[in-house]
Amino acid sequence: MTGSEAVGGEPLLEVRRLRVDLRTRDGAMRPVDDVSFRLASGETLGLVGESGCGKTIAALSIMRLLPPSARIAGGEVLFRGKDLVSLSEERMRRVRGREISIVFQEPMSALNPVFTVGFQIAEAVRLHQGKPRKEALDEAVRMLDVMAIPDPQRRSGDYPHQLSGGMRQRVLIAMALACKPSLLIADEPTTALDVTIQAEILKILGRLQKEMGLSILLITHDLGVIAEVADRVAVMYCGRIVEEAPVRELFRSPQHPYTQGLLSSVPRPRGPGARGAPLPAIEGMVPDLRHLPAGCSFAPRCSHAHDRCRSEIPLLAETVPGRKVSCFLYPEVKGSPVFPSSQPA
Repeated sequence: MTGSEAVGGEPLLEVRRLRVDLRTRDGAMRPVDDVSFRLASGETLGLVGESGCGKTIAALSIMRLLPPSARIAGGEVLFRGKDLVSLSEERMRRVRGREISIVFQEPMSALNPVFTVGFQIAEAVRLHQGKPRKEALDEAVRMLDVMAIPDPQRRSGDYPHQLSGGMRQRVLIAMALACKPSLLIADEPTTALDVTIQAEILKILGRLQKEMGLSILLITHDLGVIAEVADRVAVMYCGRIVEEAPVRELFRSPQHPYTQGLLSSVPRPRGPGARGAPLPAIEGMVPDLRHLPAGCSFAPRCSHAHDRCRSEIPLLAETVPGRKVSCFLYPEVKGSPVFPSSQPA
């Protein structure tokens, strides 16, 4: 969505060695383990991976909106140099909505069914900007117009069930951007939408990003969306980032075996998958986060794995300027022994 010049600036957001523990009835797990990344002003970073790899938990950690069964076990989340992890809840509430907003993937769950959409957007404006009711309602109508919703004045009086899925998603984005945040976290914002509606929403987001100087953390499993809108990509597997690269370089020459497997499984007009030919698949299953194998979590599924992969965790390291990978195939990558402390306490 943005030019590459944004990438080299001072980070708006910097996540450092973030770890999150989650307790379930079946045992403890660490869905986010030693995750680090940076996001510059005006940049779009795509966080991609299979369902259950920890993408959404990482996003909720940034917002400090984790469920009661989860806790941040370590690391820092620096936003404009402030560590959000150590902020009081009162100060964190001032950050949410006003400086950082989030769009969830299920608009029917995120919107209140008993209030009109205009009222809900206006309430966000009143809460975070302190505007009087009439001004807030006018701003709600303006944001619906910005999101290309026809007849925004009338639609502001509609309830969520009266709108299509695409319109509900636009309402959520309008609510998230009404207070003009610096950072938007978009968690699967176009999932289950018609491809035409998906393209329209992504186009609107791109335009608003340029107009507002917005930074976007885009969480998705859709590689097509990543290719369309992201500046850089971070690939997650079993709670860890295994590769990070500028989007074009990642698609041109993926380095991590997991990334290579993901990209090779995408259907193309010519090549594997064309005319009914079977697509290549990554063999094996994603391991249970409660019982991860020693060493690299991808080792049981990797054709390149050797003894070191099964005993040490490869650290994320820069292989060439701007590219990072967590794999012993690359001599720059160092490893760390597996200690009991690497698992949830």
